[in-house]
Amino acid sequence: MPSTTTVPQKLTTVDQYKTFLDKYDTFLLDCDGVLWHGSHVLDGILDTVKFLRENGKQLVFVTNNSTLSRKNYVKKFAKLGIHASEKDIFSSSFATAVYLRNILNFPEDKRVFVIGESGIVDELKEVGIETCGASEDTGVIMAHGDFGSIEQDPTIGAVVCGFDINISYRKLAKAFTYLNNKEQNAHFILTNDDSTFPAPNGVFPGTGSLCQPLVTALKRQPLVMGKPNKPMLDCFFSNYHTDPARTCMVGDRLDTDIAFGANGNIATLMVLTGVSTEEEAVDPNQPIKPSYIIQSFGEFAKVGQQ
Repeated sequence: MPSTTTVPQKLTTVDQYKTFLDKYDTFLLDCDGVLWHGSHVLDGILDTVKFLRENGKQLVFVTNNSTLSRKNYVKKFAKLGIHASEKDIFSSSFATAVYLRNILNFPEDKRVFVIGESGIVDELKEVGIETCGASEDTGVIMAHGDFGSIEQDPTIGAVVCGFDINISYRKLAKAFTYLNNKEQNAHFILTNDDSTFPAPNGVFPGTGSLCQPLVTALKRQPLVMGKPNKPMLDCFFSNYHTDPARTCMVGDRLDTDIAFGANGNIATLMVLTGVSTEEEAVDPNQPIKPSYIIQSFGEFAKVGQQ
């Protein structure tokens, strides 16, 4: 891992932007907090993406957000005015599916119980893995007398937890039941452990926070797929053959995006349009520091306007 004690360089002028861009061919871009907030594209992003691609830069969108499949991300990008193909998108839901199928050799006769949204279900189906859960229990009110309806299911080989805006006690109770069966030995996987995520009007609890009841009740740590964890890195480098010395990770979170880049021995650029602040990044006690800081990724559009 590169040193994390160096003071980050703050990029503030067009000349500094040019020098920085000349150093790298591939940019791994977080999405929420870097490109957009919710459905709002941040200022200068469309022009920056266009300028970088016109100048031969490779852009790979790396996101811990598991709510959309790559196919649906392509549609979201299109609606926001950004062209992207499935190969340009590397999400935690896709990495989870690849890991289950290719690394764990998930059995054909087993199913995955999902706490999460359609992105996880769709990506698992793409690799031939059957699922249950997800939206099946959404809106189902659980009463005190309903515990008898939650039973062991020997077909469950894994429980995958991602962001679920409709998370409920019933979903958690089912997941706990499957994972607490020692004979069943089901895999316990989180798509990511982000404690929060940015939205247009603030920061809200993320997947890592929503799944804490299971971690506490089971006294068991899950395998975490998303940034900055090694399984995500393994899946990325097995799919993309980039030169680490010419690759830069761009993100808004020190504990996920910047740590992900540091773990992969690549340069990192932190934007100030998301969760982490400049004060946090330059704090002498901060163990993870970005290589560079910039106000917004949209600032690079100014290079193309000269």
